[in-house]
Amino acid sequence: MTDITIVGAGAAGLATAIFARRTNPSRSVVLLDGARQPGAKILVSGGGRCNVTNREVTELDFWGGRRPIVRRVLRGFSASDAVDFFRQLSVPLKEEADGKLFPVTGRARDVLNALLLSAAKAGVQLLAGQRALGVERAAEGFSVRTSDDVIMTKHVVLATGGQSLPKSGSDGAGLTFAQSLGHTIVPTTPALVPLLLDGSHPRSIHREASGVSHDVELAVWVDGRISTRMRGSLLWTHFGISGPVTLNASRHWLRAGLEGRAVRLTASFCPGIAFDGQERWWTAATAARPKASVLTALSTLVPAAVATAVLRSLAIDQTRQLTHLARDERRTITSAILEWPLVVTASRGWNFAEATAGGVTLDEIDPATMASRKCPGLYLVGEILDVDGRIGGFNFQWAWSSAYVAAKALSDIRN
Repeated sequence: MTDITIVGAGAAGLATAIFARRTNPSRSVVLLDGARQPGAKILVSGGGRCNVTNREVTELDFWGGRRPIVRRVLRGFSASDAVDFFRQLSVPLKEEADGKLFPVTGRARDVLNALLLSAAKAGVQLLAGQRALGVERAAEGFSVRTSDDVIMTKHVVLATGGQSLPKSGSDGAGLTFAQSLGHTIVPTTPALVPLLLDGSHPRSIHREASGVSHDVELAVWVDGRISTRMRGSLLWTHFGISGPVTLNASRHWLRAGLEGRAVRLTASFCPGIAFDGQERWWTAATAARPKASVLTALSTLVPAAVATAVLRSLAIDQTRQLTHLARDERRTITSAILEWPLVVTASRGWNFAEATAGGVTLDEIDPATMASRKCPGLYLVGEILDVDGRIGGFNFQWAWSSAYVAAKALSDIRN
């Protein structure tokens, strides 16, 4: 009879195993993973560099379940605790733009190797290549059926992830296990995923501007009203849009669609500027350089490729001098660049999603322990829960925090 069996050897599962053994070495810990080489998702994260956490992490960086619950879990193991933890593993972190923390070496492989080595040193029994096929209640705990064996265990931790990047092993099986043990599953959608645009729409410019990145403010409209605004870098691609601001907005567009609500997306190419302010800009630009072309002027606001595509889409002669630009044409440009329609048809799907929105509802978890309120002896950590963070290391921090809270609680249990 094993004390603790953890299903899933990704970030949350490895961290839970390490923390559990470190906190109470007398507890036996078995860590299962279907892959013969666990940690594939860690390796591909952050472009192969692994954005381990962020300088500052709060509940406001997450969506999904109730934020007071998220806040309590994050307080159990903070971002600074994560920095210290990886320093102890000989993986010092360095800060980059927007507070993102990466390993100094810039290698995700170093993060994974350090976690695997730490688990081995702590005495974790890693059973790689043994996929969990089912988790059931037993007389003295649980039986975990794998592709090779049946493991009898007192406690089970589900750290199977969600459904993003299914080739890494996150195929949603853990959600099925949780549901079979009495949990409610919030329907899932991809999160942090690029979006596909309608190439036949009259305002379609993504193919012309493909490869260009610039700062925008996205507005997600739900049922005719703006529900979310986000500012950041947008990347135009041959299929639609990507970049940090798109990835962050994607879950909101997809959740609204899942709920059957009318949803659309627009972009302001001049973040923070209102219509009147933009009109004053045109007046000043015309007074300063009356013979400049409209393309030259617009290219001071947005990249030249975007400016060219916008004017083509609006059927405005890009060579026209500012002094000859009609008032109606100027106002048409202003309206367009402040609320450009992005006609989303779909996302790129689970194979390109960095996270999962939805999962086991947080209200069924004790945030002080990560223990199930539905099934005694069961714990849930990481992406399997209805919590998804914005881009920037926040989802990894959720993995470390929830893992630590669960491990500490498991170590404190008296047999």
